Amino acid sequence: MIDILAAAGAAGAGAPPGWVQFLPIIGMVLIFWFLIIRPQMKRQKEHQQKVAALKKGDQVVTAGGLVGKVVKVDDTFVELDLGPNVRVKAIKQTIGDVMLPGGTPAND
Repeated sequence: MIDILAAAGAAGAGAPPGWVQFLPIIGMVLIFWFLIIRPQMKRQKEHQQKVAALKKGDQVVTAGGLVGKVVKVDDTFVELDLGPNVRVKAIKQTIGDVMLPGGTPAND
């Protein structure tokens, strides 16, 4: 019986410390941070800057796919001109992208 305990103690002496077992988990967290979380935060920050810089006359695309020209901007809402006699009020955060000036619609 004592030989079994001595053999178990000798086998445990060559084992790595407990914190080494957490290195793969820490590595996976770092990989997720640099490949997924960090780029997403960067895109979100760029979107917030675009929305904050909206001004009258900008051509935008909403998250729903509507393309229109900004007529009025306030703190929360944007009024968009979608066509002749069609104006829509949208929440600023639903603006997907600001289009470059000079772009023409596909069906004109």
